[in-house]
Amino acid sequence: MNLIETNRLHLRKISVDDSAFILDLLNQPSFIQFIGDRGARTLGDARRYISTRIIESYDKFGFGLYLTSLKETEIPIGICGLVKRPALKDADIGFAFLPQYWSQGYAFESASAVMNYARNALNIQRVVGITTPDNHSSIRVLEKLGLRFEGMIKLFGEEEELKLFG
Repeated sequence: MNLIETNRLHLRKISVDDSAFILDLLNQPSFIQFIGDRGARTLGDARRYISTRIIESYDKFGFGLYLTSLKETEIPIGICGLVKRPALKDADIGFAFLPQYWSQGYAFESASAVMNYARNALNIQRVVGITTPDNHSSIRVLEKLGLRFEGMIKLFGEEEELKLFG
């Protein structure tokens, strides 16, 4: 069931049936570089990641990352949604797309819809964004969403400083 619809995209909750797509996405070199290695190397690993990270977020917070697919074909192209991290007071907008779908406006389109969903359906008034300092594409999307650079932060247990946008 689609949770959010845009002109070109459908966003819905991710299920363990999406394991093959999630496994592919998590192992893209760009995902590992800019977001991190989630250690998912098999379909079983992907199912565990979906169960313990994504579905658990839906249950605990009422939101999470959503499978983003093309409206016309229902082909999955990425994920977009809200993440609640222990190190951050606010939920943050997260998105990742297969490289063949970059530079076509899908990240901004889906993230804009998620921001509206957060405000209007979930009554979340403040959503932040975090990214590595060298992820210029994500920085552009966050700025286009109206978020502004607030400073550098480190998440618990992480070495790398991240840019925080709010």
